[in-house]
Amino acid sequence: MRILSEASLKLSSIGFVVVLFLAASASSYAQGVLPNFADLVENNAPSIVEISTTRSVSGQSAIGDDEIEELLRRLNPGQEPDLNIEGLPEQRQRGAVGSGFVISSDGYIMTNNHVVADADEIQVSLNDRRVYDAKVIGLDEPSDLALLKIDATDLPYVDFGDSDSLRVGDWVLAIGSPFGLEFSAAAGIVSAKGRSMPGRSTYNYMSFIQTDVAINQGNSGGPLFNLAGDVIGINSQILSSTGGSNGISFSIPSNVAMNVMEQLRDTGAVERGLLGVRMREVDYALAEIFNMDRPRGAFVDDVQFESPAEEGGVLIEDIILEFNGHNIQHFTDLPFYVGQYRPGTAAKMVVYREGELKNLTVVLGSSPTNSVAVAEPVVVRERGNPLGFRVSELSDDMRRVTGLSGVQIAELNEGPGREAGLLVGDVIVSLNRQEIDSADKFALVASDLPESGFVPVRIVREGQGTTMALELAP
Repeated sequence: MRILSEASLKLSSIGFVVVLFLAASASSYAQGVLPNFADLVENNAPSIVEISTTRSVSGQSAIGDDEIEELLRRLNPGQEPDLNIEGLPEQRQRGAVGSGFVISSDGYIMTNNHVVADADEIQVSLNDRRVYDAKVIGLDEPSDLALLKIDATDLPYVDFGDSDSLRVGDWVLAIGSPFGLEFSAAAGIVSAKGRSMPGRSTYNYMSFIQTDVAINQGNSGGPLFNLAGDVIGINSQILSSTGGSNGISFSIPSNVAMNVMEQLRDTGAVERGLLGVRMREVDYALAEIFNMDRPRGAFVDDVQFESPAEEGGVLIEDIILEFNGHNIQHFTDLPFYVGQYRPGTAAKMVVYREGELKNLTVVLGSSPTNSVAVAEPVVVRERGNPLGFRVSELSDDMRRVTGLSGVQIAELNEGPGREAGLLVGDVIVSLNRQEIDSADKFALVASDLPESGFVPVRIVREGQGTTMALELAP
């Protein structure tokens, strides 16, 4: 039997009171602060859809080349298998499975571009198990958004909220079809705002919402709700080393989605404004050199000739602090906000110049993304296209804005290009030490390459030039 002293009894009593207090506080916190998402899910689930696509693949077998090769060896022992089989039937392959949500009672649906791009057939499954064929109203690759339409009426739909009002730490909820598990809900908080994803585009018009919501394959295109039940984001990407959720996911802000949706619905395409500057981050050294109180804004490294920025009075070494009422904290903020306005918009700017604030007005031009997406690829056919990729002309706007003269890789197949590490979107400025200024010039040089050996190709990727070696095989 353990005997406690009077002091021990007093301490024990105090400890007991503290435990009771903490337990009561935790209970109160759980009841009064932590949200219950049940009503939010119940009210909005009928507006969520699952999207599945089908793609046609011509001249390919439903089984892999390795399996065909092994089968031919068994059927024809002693003979080398010939995989150059003509006339294989067209195969129907199921493509991406993703999510989406109804935005109007007459059947308009939003999802990600990458879910439905290049699809031959798109099926939309509603929460009540009805299935519809959908048609594409418009696609926008830079924002990774797509607008679909189904032939239905009186549908429940969601409302958009103001993504700019989000704060880091706010609760959010995602509903979608992760791994095909339709209409699944997952909650979390906003981890950060204004994230940009490396390697997306030379013209980065996106500023993602980062959350710790468990987003997986199949969640793409689904909505991200705030506690009021408004859509404040469209789930787009995850950052993962395994292909599954690591608690880092990225959503397209609703304010971006509304702008894209309106343009896709009206015209089937999206136009973005152009400023015409090359810029970089303002670090502590630049802030000290230019006598700023703290680093902020976009430092203008160069102003493109005859660009809207030049005509509006922007100078090299200006620091852009505001664009049309939006504060520019980091240089990546500027292209994001510029991209929200259409060409021809008269935008007001505040720049920091020689210790003073200057007010400027710039009439935006047309972004290269408005025309690059529709550029017709020119196929290099000589000698069966030994390089393994197709190229397209650069638009006049892209040439003017970037100062580049070359061609852009539009499609990349198996071959020396892929093996060398080339990517779709790379701009080729020279091939085999010959300058490339058009698709015709590229075709001419490509047709005269040696049968084998290494040839250099000079590319520009995300503003950085590099030389790669293409290995040609006879």
